[in-house]
Amino acid sequence: MTSANPAQPAPSHPARRDAAGAGGGTAAGAGPATRGWPVLVGLLLLNAVVAFGGSLASTSGVDGWYADADKPAWTPPNWVFGPVWTVLYVVMAVAAWLIWRRHGRAATTALVLYGVQLALNAAWTPVFFGAEQLGLGLAIILALEVALVATIVAFHRLTPWVAWLLGPYLTWVLYATTLNAGLAALA
Repeated sequence: MTSANPAQPAPSHPARRDAAGAGGGTAAGAGPATRGWPVLVGLLLLNAVVAFGGSLASTSGVDGWYADADKPAWTPPNWVFGPVWTVLYVVMAVAAWLIWRRHGRAATTALVLYGVQLALNAAWTPVFFGAEQLGLGLAIILALEVALVATIVAFHRLTPWVAWLLGPYLTWVLYATTLNAGLAALA
């Protein structure tokens, strides 16, 4: 097999092709690596929109009914949520990007599942905090867990180590579910 650049042999392994392409693209900047960055930026922006929407939807609830509600003993201070969610949203976007980057169209099902779980994530905050619907919030977060597990399984089938990037997110969602259920039980 010959390479377009005789000084640089063509990589034979997919991971080596990714690594070889990561250094740059064609002279016009349209190589695989440069085409991938806009998708990462788009995923980061999409997750930022979900995060921003969640913060807007939760502001009145956090300062209102939630501040006075009986909460489970394991409820963290409010300041913890912002930094944790910020890190989780960034890691989620990077994981989705890595799946897209490595698998393209073969990752369609995994990325649709990612979109479903992200939509459920976006739906939970206004229902729970904004509308004070603790029971409906619990139903949404349970559906989120199912969609998230399905996403992790789909990611794992494609690139196992990338699926592990969603582990902290799943852990946090499970924890948030206990808080939602605890608040509903104490209401």
